[in-house]
Amino acid sequence: MPTARESLLDAALSALAELPWSGVRMVDVASAAGVSRQTLYNEFGSKDGLARALVRREADVYLRGVDRALTELPPASPTGSGAGGIPIGPADRLVHVAEWTVGSARSSALVRALLTGCWSERLPAPSVRTTSAVSAVPAQRRADAGVPGPAELVAAVRDRALAALEKEVPGADPVELGRYCETAVRLGLSCVVAPPGRGEGLAGYIRAVLARLPVRAVG
Repeated sequence: MPTARESLLDAALSALAELPWSGVRMVDVASAAGVSRQTLYNEFGSKDGLARALVRREADVYLRGVDRALTELPPASPTGSGAGGIPIGPADRLVHVAEWTVGSARSSALVRALLTGCWSERLPAPSVRTTSAVSAVPAQRRADAGVPGPAELVAAVRDRALAALEKEVPGADPVELGRYCETAVRLGLSCVVAPPGRGEGLAGYIRAVLARLPVRAVG
């Protein structure tokens, strides 16, 4: 069974699908989660604390998806090959990350806002945590944590991609490999805002760009 915290976050997300954040009431969130309003305040401290925790959970879900995109192989080929036995290369993994990024932004308004920094009036815009506003309640200290901005998310995805690809490109210059990964991440992010034309599609567009960015070995 989900914890009270997860049930409250699920209830808040469901409420946000129907109402703008300004119209979401704490008492209704608690009722939908099947807990008391006091439990809600014990967990998050305030509506702003609930908003921060909700947005941060969406960021965590997105980053876990990035990890899967970098590590999972097609079900039919556990040996590292794609369709037709074609090996899975670094560009393929980065294309998977870009596809996950675009798909996540399309399906979650919170993920799109996190990635672009554009928060509509319907969404919560969590305030930045201040070091002096730390609650004595342990759960609330977790709610006090800030939410990542677009630059932080790009860096987090780049670092995950770099760690995954270093094993596949031994001897590559880590600086160049890092730029290669960040270029792919930023290309995916650009496709969230302005999708590529219908001709080549997202995967073809990113592969074509990455093909022009060779990763050289050190020395």
